[in-house]
Amino acid sequence: MKRRTVITQLLIFLAIIVVVNLISEQVFLRLDFTSDKQYTLSKATKDLLGELNDVITITAYYSEDLPPQLIKSRKDFVDLLIEYENRSDGNIVYEFINPNKSEEDETKAQQAGISPIMVNVRERDQVKQMRAYMGVILQMGDKQEVVPVIQPGSGMEYSLTTAIKKLSLIDKPKIAFIQGHGEPSLNASVQLLQQLSILYDIEPYTITDTAEIPKFYKTLTMIDPKDTIPEDHIRKIDNYLSTGGAVYIAYSNLQGDLSNAYLQAAPDIGLKSWLVGKGISMNDFYVVDANCGAVSVRQQQGPFVINSQVQFPYFPIITNFSDHPASQGLESVILPFISSITYTPLDSAVNIKPLAFTSENSGVISPPAYVDINKDWNENDFRDGQQVIAIAAEGPLSGTANSKLVLIPNGQFALNGEGQQQQQVNEDNVNLATNAIDWLSDDTGLIDLRTKGITNRPLDQLDDTEKSLIKYGNVIVPILLILVIGFIRKQRYAAKKQKWIQGNY
Repeated sequence: MKRRTVITQLLIFLAIIVVVNLISEQVFLRLDFTSDKQYTLSKATKDLLGELNDVITITAYYSEDLPPQLIKSRKDFVDLLIEYENRSDGNIVYEFINPNKSEEDETKAQQAGISPIMVNVRERDQVKQMRAYMGVILQMGDKQEVVPVIQPGSGMEYSLTTAIKKLSLIDKPKIAFIQGHGEPSLNASVQLLQQLSILYDIEPYTITDTAEIPKFYKTLTMIDPKDTIPEDHIRKIDNYLSTGGAVYIAYSNLQGDLSNAYLQAAPDIGLKSWLVGKGISMNDFYVVDANCGAVSVRQQQGPFVINSQVQFPYFPIITNFSDHPASQGLESVILPFISSITYTPLDSAVNIKPLAFTSENSGVISPPAYVDINKDWNENDFRDGQQVIAIAAEGPLSGTANSKLVLIPNGQFALNGEGQQQQQVNEDNVNLATNAIDWLSDDTGLIDLRTKGITNRPLDQLDDTEKSLIKYGNVIVPILLILVIGFIRKQRYAAKKQKWIQGNY
């Protein structure tokens, strides 16, 4: 090859490298093969970044000498910020500060609300603890948001995008939590309020006899009412719907008391008859499901008393959801002592759509009934098929204006409880309530981001016949494959041997 040709090819190769590098500075591209698209920005994030009209400065107080399990988390966060910067047309500016190297920077981080987390680090075959910082401060003008700890995985995008959303919102729409009919206080919905407060101002609201419900509320939320709702209050809710309003109802029309092992129907406080007038019926029977949660039972074994987990079909685990914004991205919701819903729209312009279903192996039990924790459940108990346990309605529900309604026949599925009785709620339970209120409020921007990430992958429910087929198939099929392969190889060897005998080498 001539020397001139070699030089020409080398120059072309260098030119290609330079061009590719120039393009890579302008275009950020990465392939994402994860099942939950963990490394792909959601539409909500892309839309938000594209709508920014002011610069947001992100200061990441992030330790550098992290243990191996957290190094990947730091790299993923750097990649995420690069993509945010590129998508925002320069409205996202970021810097990294290592607080471990400067006492002044560490003090600034802690004063801003970023506290260190203690992690184990191995040095020279010894395990030591170090203070690791993994938080960020976002600044836009005189407004500031702090994320104390950036969670690894898909939680990174949610934390960052919601913080940006808070900064960019000027006037938050208002959501009313109705009080005065035995509903729990707002303090009982800690997790729900944490999610809703990103987009909305939450206010307790008591319906009065003298004033109509203000139209500026995007959604009325009625959670777990216990007392009778006066007819005048029902009328005011109807009037609110007639102006194009939206109502979220989580109400238990059944009374399941596990402590007394007794199940009964709750008296109608006014909601059931009101819903019937809109073509929606809350059934007076309990739904049981073979796909269910467990309860802890104290059992005597010899001289010892132990707690064991027992499957409890009255606690259905819901994994079947329709294609609707309110149920988007959900994987597993637990709805104890739930009833089903039937519906027949009285107006053809009203669209009622189921949001969630029990499994095909479901049954119904009419109250009153006693609960036997140790009951030996069998297939005959689950012969009633799939049941609808949440619906969304849209259309002229009252008057002629287009209004919205979401109904879930369980008032406590997303409650944390009051005072010392508070406890953490299943994440998707809260996501269902939040998604529903987002849809009712015409703001679905964070739904796909909120439910992003695999939290639960329940196994498919199989009947006994399918289980037996799979069990014996795992034993028999490999043996048959070995025999078939052996037979084929034997036939080939015999054919070759015959050729050798005949002199065909």
